[in-house]
Amino acid sequence: MSGTLPPLVEPAAELTKEEVARYSRHLIIPDVGVTGQKRLKNAKVLVIGAGGLGSPALLYLAAAGVGTLGIVDFDEVDESNLHRQVIHGQSDIGKLKAASAQETIAEINPFVKVHLHTDRLESSNALELFEQYDLILDGTDNFATRYLVNDAAVLTGKPYVWGSIYRFEGQASVFWEDAPNGKGLNYRDLYPEPPPPGMVPSCAEGGVLGVLCASIGSIMVNEAIKLITGIGEPLLGRLVSYDALEMKYREVKIRKDPETPKITGLIDYEAFCGVVSDEAASAAAGSTITPAELKAKFDNGDNFALIDVREPHEYEIVNIKGATLIPKDRILSGEALAELPQDKPIVLHCKSGARSAEALAALHQAGFKDATHLGGGVLAWARQIDQSLPTY
Repeated sequence: MSGTLPPLVEPAAELTKEEVARYSRHLIIPDVGVTGQKRLKNAKVLVIGAGGLGSPALLYLAAAGVGTLGIVDFDEVDESNLHRQVIHGQSDIGKLKAASAQETIAEINPFVKVHLHTDRLESSNALELFEQYDLILDGTDNFATRYLVNDAAVLTGKPYVWGSIYRFEGQASVFWEDAPNGKGLNYRDLYPEPPPPGMVPSCAEGGVLGVLCASIGSIMVNEAIKLITGIGEPLLGRLVSYDALEMKYREVKIRKDPETPKITGLIDYEAFCGVVSDEAASAAAGSTITPAELKAKFDNGDNFALIDVREPHEYEIVNIKGATLIPKDRILSGEALAELPQDKPIVLHCKSGARSAEALAALHQAGFKDATHLGGGVLAWARQIDQSLPTY
C-alpha cells in the first residue's frame, strides 16, 4: 500500500548479504521490500528518553534495521525502572540509561550505529541536535520536555512521533508542521498550553502498568517505519488513545488551530510549564525543612504534627513513622482543614516535595502560617535518614 506521505528517507546504496538474511521477513513484504529496507538502513532516528516508551521503541527500531539511532538521556538506571524499561537489566542498575541501551542494541543488531547524547535536552542544544536526524521519537513524561521537543521539531522542520502513558491508558500521534501534504500540525494544536502545575501526575507519582509501554512504544515504532518508508497512513492529524482495562482503542481527529501562535524560537520551558505553581513556590520559600531537621524534631521530642499528603496506596508502600495520612486533594478542597491541629506546628510531606508544596500554600492561605514541608519528601527521608525504608 503506497503511503499518503512521500518516503522521509532516500534508500541506502545496498544491503549486504548478512542484512538480506537478517531482514528477510521484511523484504518479502511487498510494501516494504528491498527499497523500504534500504530506507530504514539510511534513516537517522533520535529517541528522546531511554525509559518506559524509549525502551521498546529503541529495541524495535534497532531490530527493524534503522541504521542510526540517537539516544537522549542523562539519567541512570534505577531498580524501579526495571518493571517497564525492558532495554535495561539488573546488572545495569547505576549505569547511564543511554549506555545501557547502547549495549542492548548491540546485541539486538550489530549493524546499527548508536550515538549517545547524555546531556539534558535544553533550549540551548535542541536545535543543533535535531538537525542531525531525520525523525524524532518523544517518549518523555514531563510537559516541559514535550513542548521543547515540539517547538524544536517545528523550527527544524522535522516530523516527530509522540507517545504518552499513565496507569492503564496511553496515547500516540504524529506531528509534522511542514508535512508535504499541507496538513501539518504540531503538539500545540492538540494542547495549546500545559495543564496547571500538579494537575496531571507523572508516572513517578501516579504509576503505570509496565506492559502498557510495549503497547504504545510499538505504535510509535510502527509510525516511524511508515514515515521512513512512505507506506500506509501515518497518525498525522489523528490521536490514538488506548485503554488497557477496557481493551479499546479510540481515535480522535486533530485539526490545525488557527489561534495557535507561530513558533519563532525556543523559550524557558521549565518556567512555561512550571513544576509547581507560583503560590506553592512562594509558600515553600522559607518554609521548607530538610530530612535532617525533621529527624532533629523527632529526636528532641518536639510537639508537632507530621501530615502525609500522598494517596493511601502510596502510604501502604512506605511511610514515615508517626505521620498522619491526609491526601492533598482533601486539603486543597478545604474538607480536611478541620482535622488539622491548631495547637502545634504542622509539617507536610509527600513523595518528593511537589504535592506537599501545593498543600502548604493552601494551609498558609487558611491561616496555618507556621506550617512547613519536607523538602524531597519521603524519598529524601529514606535515602538520607532511614535507609531501611523502600523507595518507589
